[in-house]
Amino acid sequence: MSDPFEITDTPEPATTTARHLEGLNESQLEAVENIDGPVLVLAGAGTGKTRVLTTRLAHILMERKARPGEMLAVTFTNKAAREMQERVAGVLGTSVEGWWVGTFHALCARMLRRNAELVGLKSNFTIIDTDDQLRLIKQILLEREMDVKRNPPRTFLFTIQGWKDRALEPDEVPPGEVMDAVGGDAIDVYKDYQSRLRAVNAADFGDLLMHAVKVLQKNPDILAEYQNRFRYIMVDEYQDTNAAQYMWLKLLAKTHANICCVGDDDQSIYSWRGADVGNILSFEKDFSNARIVRLERNYRSTPHILGAASGLISFNEDRLGKTLWTDVNDGEKVRVHGVFDSGVEARFVGDEIESRHRKKENLSSMAILVRTSAQTREFEERLITLGIPYQVIGGLRFYERKEIRDAVAYLRIISQPDDDLAFERVVNFPKRGIGDAAMQTLHIHARARGIPLTAAVDELISSDELRPTPRKALALLMSDFSRWRASSLELPPAELCNMVINESGIIEHWKRDKSIEAPGRVDNLKEMVVGLEQFDSLQNFLEHVSLVMENEENKSTDKLSIMTLHAAKGLEFDTVFLPGWEEGLFPHQRSLDEAGTEGLEEERRLAYVGITRAKKRALVTYASRRRLFGQWKPALPSRFVDELPNEHTDRGLEDDLEEPGGYSEFSSPRQRARSGQQRESISYHQVGTDAGDLKIGQRVFHQKFGYGRISELEGDKLEIDFEKAGPKKVMASFVELAE
Repeated sequence: MSDPFEITDTPEPATTTARHLEGLNESQLEAVENIDGPVLVLAGAGTGKTRVLTTRLAHILMERKARPGEMLAVTFTNKAAREMQERVAGVLGTSVEGWWVGTFHALCARMLRRNAELVGLKSNFTIIDTDDQLRLIKQILLEREMDVKRNPPRTFLFTIQGWKDRALEPDEVPPGEVMDAVGGDAIDVYKDYQSRLRAVNAADFGDLLMHAVKVLQKNPDILAEYQNRFRYIMVDEYQDTNAAQYMWLKLLAKTHANICCVGDDDQSIYSWRGADVGNILSFEKDFSNARIVRLERNYRSTPHILGAASGLISFNEDRLGKTLWTDVNDGEKVRVHGVFDSGVEARFVGDEIESRHRKKENLSSMAILVRTSAQTREFEERLITLGIPYQVIGGLRFYERKEIRDAVAYLRIISQPDDDLAFERVVNFPKRGIGDAAMQTLHIHARARGIPLTAAVDELISSDELRPTPRKALALLMSDFSRWRASSLELPPAELCNMVINESGIIEHWKRDKSIEAPGRVDNLKEMVVGLEQFDSLQNFLEHVSLVMENEENKSTDKLSIMTLHAAKGLEFDTVFLPGWEEGLFPHQRSLDEAGTEGLEEERRLAYVGITRAKKRALVTYASRRRLFGQWKPALPSRFVDELPNEHTDRGLEDDLEEPGGYSEFSSPRQRARSGQQRESISYHQVGTDAGDLKIGQRVFHQKFGYGRISELEGDKLEIDFEKAGPKKVMASFVELAE
């Protein structure tokens, strides 16, 4: 095995020294040529930062300031690392060997293998993935006789990873955090987890960073070796670094201080992954005599798009400050369009896409960027109706998601009890104590009798073939299915689905799950309930889902992209649609509640990222009411709508805010103030509340059956005499107060 510190000679450049600098603008040239001392390159969206990075690396080599083995270049993705190597080779006219270029994790792993014994590992240690991490934590919980239902392994993993992101070993976690984390049990699980990893000579991704930091901190001779070796350090996407990455870089750069960090504080949107925008904001404090170079000339977007984005982000106080500009023609203003509700919004965006496609604009040049994954459903439904091919980037299509597949499986069994595939999927989800042995007994009996599994269950629950625990659980499950099947004859599909996901325990399962994905899964399930409102029968909905899944096999290369704003960073499109700009949705209420002003500023940075994905045109939409997660709610336009500068926006579109019944809104607080009118207050009965405020004889409104009066009331179940549909049994969560 070759020495990772081996240094090879710098190749002779194939071009003249100055040629690689041709075409750089003044700011880019400043960033490339100032190679000594600490430099922070504030690279705005679309300002050519990748070219600056690669040209700077090539320039250091061509100026013979360092040999390849004396350079460290850090990226966040393997793709970016490969691109960096290829571009530098293109500038030099030959490949470069012996240098250190790669992701934080790859470079730390390389460093750690040379010093593994210092952290209790061998050099051939295994790097485990998330599945192995969860499996190991589950084993530890079971050995500690802890209920994995009440204490999901993913919750512990999230907490432990947060500590590792800050390079905190078990004995370094602050006492206050020890008691706050999972009832105080997380620290003991963390200790056991680390011991178990060392016992099997393994490390997880968090360990790669944490162990590398500890090796440098606790071994001055090794630290000095690396500090002297790396004469020049370059870091991409510096705004996304976490505490451990920050500590590692600061340690390595201490001797030469020739560190160049490239990033954009206005695009720091990953705090939930441990990223700390404070790292880039404090660069000048961390490195004395630091030079700040601002890349502000944008090569991607029109002046109106840049003006709108710059005006919006200027409301953030925690930023170093820069203003993007371009010398191309003005182009179209950012359109701001208000609609009556989220259904109208999906139709409006779909029609716009169809219109642009008829004008020969490729679907692949357009994208819908949403704040939450639950928003995608209505757009997916509309695109399917219009026959427009699409892809969901960075995630699954709505009906592909696990929580949705599980809920659909329950509905399939209600509709068709012989559906063995659906039954096997949910028979023990959520956990009911129905293990492999019980399922094997069911399969044997079903095959022997030539009957479906549900029929086998009906026959075996009255015998002693099954152990008491699974027998009781199966009996309860079959009783639930019988009751739901009877309800399906009376209840609309949406109300049936709401009943099933609550009574089956699916919703409660994800509410107990403390993983970062869990709240989104709950939101998706509630959004699924909303989606069922457009179907008059359960069978029609299930057929629709089958057709949707079949359409996913469309191999068309020209597809519209749908993704969350987080997944859109680094991408660009000619046309970008930005729906759902309403208070509580964007900025998201959860961010405001959990992080206050810091959360608001990160949400604003997310809006900035969304706008700057657009090259030619951006369209912002918001609804005056939105049916999210099972309830209609009046909505106020996002404060971000008002923060968009008037000179860069077209706000003259208000017609879609009118409901046929005469209800109207105005497009923004500014316009409402100008009109002298205030938003009408509408009270809705909210999903998840009890029916204590409802009374017999009260007039209510139901989305499907219209107006009616309550004739019977039992808990959250109502019988209503509807004026046109006659008497119906409905759930309280699906009616709105009409008086």
